[in-house]
Amino acid sequence: MTITPESVQPLLNSDDYGDRLVGVNQLRQLNPAVAFDLIQPLLTDKNARVRYAAVSQLDTLGKQDLEKTLELLLNCIATDSEQDVKAAAADVIGALKLTQAYETIESLYYQTSDWIIQVSIVAALGEMGDPRGFNLLNDALKSENSLVRTSAINALGELGNPEAIPLLIPFAKDEDWQIRLRVAQALGNLDGEEAKAVLNELSSDSMELVAQQAQYQLNS
Repeated sequence: MTITPESVQPLLNSDDYGDRLVGVNQLRQLNPAVAFDLIQPLLTDKNARVRYAAVSQLDTLGKQDLEKTLELLLNCIATDSEQDVKAAAADVIGALKLTQAYETIESLYYQTSDWIIQVSIVAALGEMGDPRGFNLLNDALKSENSLVRTSAINALGELGNPEAIPLLIPFAKDEDWQIRLRVAQALGNLDGEEAKAVLNELSSDSMELVAQQAQYQLNS
């Protein structure tokens, strides 16, 4: 069956949210410019699953008009009642590197107690590479939620600021080997003898995956 705008439109207009979800997924097979226009009304759909699916697709469709996409995402963050939809909007902001949204997602991070949103924002800051995110990421390292902390370690590595090295060093001795693995990956993106010294220590880690990652970063 050939997917066309004419075949998708009735699905998007259906009273059945399952049909609308099918329609949103079928937009992937249309011309991106056409799909971008068709998906916009779904961002305010009455069903949260439909809104989530629509927002998530903006990581590719949003490239058609970044200014309009920024407007749509900021509206989702400001008005949507579902935390997952807000988190998806933050994910897309990171994927599209929409640094104009920095202040909005920074405010959201401190206003929310939802760890899913916080993880998405922290990851977005790493993808965006905006140096303004350094202090927030430092705060995220102190989160009570391990996934927020882990995401912050990754993001600090992506940010590439060598001032992150002393912040990451204590995590090189964390009892969770997955944390140590993330530290090895992050330090590989940060220059300096101090980073190399920690990687040398991690290259002898009791967990083979950590040791291998540290050795890889040292040899890269």
